[in-house]
Amino acid sequence: MTGEKAQVLIDRELYEMAKKYVEQQGTFSSVDELVEFLLRQLLEEQQGEVMSREEEEAVKDRLRRLGYL
Repeated sequence: MTGEKAQVLIDRELYEMAKKYVEQQGTFSSVDELVEFLLRQLLEEQQGEVMSREEEEAVKDRLRRLGYL
């Protein structure tokens, strides 16, 4: 990551909910930090779930050899 920041606009109500969460939990120092954490978690989770065609074929081959397909 470059460390450069970009602006993202969200609904005011959502921002207020996030701000309240930050104030109550004390885990994050700002709404920006919370949003960055959540977005990074979501995107990394999604990336981890995607298989390449080769990986998918390897899984299918293995399942065929085991008699499941």
